[in-house]
Amino acid sequence: MNKLKKWVLISIFLSLISGALVIALTFDSSTLEAISQIKHEYIILALFLHMFSLFIQGIRIKTMCEALAYNISVKEATKIVTSSMFVAAITPAAVGGEPLRIHLLNRKDIPLGKATAVILGERLMDAMLILSLAPVSLYIMRDFLRSGGVNAGIDAALMIGEIFLLFLFSILIYGLWKPKQTHKVMYFLVHHFAKILGKKKEKMLPNILERVDTELEHLHDSVAIFLKEGRRGLFLGFFLTFLLWVLDFSVLPVLLLGLNQNFQPLVAYASQIILMIIMVVSITPGAGGVAEVGASTFFSFFVGSSLIGIAVVSWRAITFYINLAVGGFVSLKIINDTDYIKRLFK
Repeated sequence: MNKLKKWVLISIFLSLISGALVIALTFDSSTLEAISQIKHEYIILALFLHMFSLFIQGIRIKTMCEALAYNISVKEATKIVTSSMFVAAITPAAVGGEPLRIHLLNRKDIPLGKATAVILGERLMDAMLILSLAPVSLYIMRDFLRSGGVNAGIDAALMIGEIFLLFLFSILIYGLWKPKQTHKVMYFLVHHFAKILGKKKEKMLPNILERVDTELEHLHDSVAIFLKEGRRGLFLGFFLTFLLWVLDFSVLPVLLLGLNQNFQPLVAYASQIILMIIMVVSITPGAGGVAEVGASTFFSFFVGSSLIGIAVVSWRAITFYINLAVGGFVSLKIINDTDYIKRLFK
């Protein structure tokens, strides 16, 4: 648990320090006056929107599981979502969230391969939406980026982010398209790691390879079901993906209304899409530091200078600290799955 605590502390520390610096650098005489005029009902609405987006993610998992003929309640699916948010919030590029979701689905008697298909399907739909909106977002933000003198740096970060995501998706799609090649690669990896771990582990090789074969078959079968009988589940999954991102990206515009800011809604949405791609390639836990610095840069295009820090910290509190708090509570208290989380951070 010491390593888990370390990652939590690093994630919170980076985010808090970055947030404090942003506030310190943008605080002036009019900041306190603006804070006193905050419309609290909008802050509550922004929090509700984010929490509702987590609920929609739960519905998406339930829908996709049902497409594979496995039933899971919305309540349990939402628990899985919120629990994985905790691990995602303390790992670089949120990479820890998906393995935990797969593990928790597997605990609900869904075969590992099929659980993997559900979670990979989620991520593919998220990425397809974000990547397809990225060029539109850049077009909307083009004048702001040029006038701000950050165009070259942002373009480079976006290019790295998109290349990274496209590379991962290409590997996944190739693996599903060429299952025999996937088997060969998995066999190679299992043999390689078994030799490294020693003779005792090498004796377990036949059982491991049999499990690999079984789960790969489940994965390929699940993809086939999604593309045939489960197309309705896939269609609903795309619709829910669009809905949950609309809800989550609406957090910032609602916060800005609460801060009495005049802004162009499309610009607020576009800035978050670009920021999301940059955060994907962040090497810091929970994108700590990167999110705050990036947000202060983008938000400065449409938020008053005295309120940039407040806007960034408020947005980060709802989209990050809430995930950390709620996800931690669900993981450690409700689901009580600390053993898996301990193994994940060994």
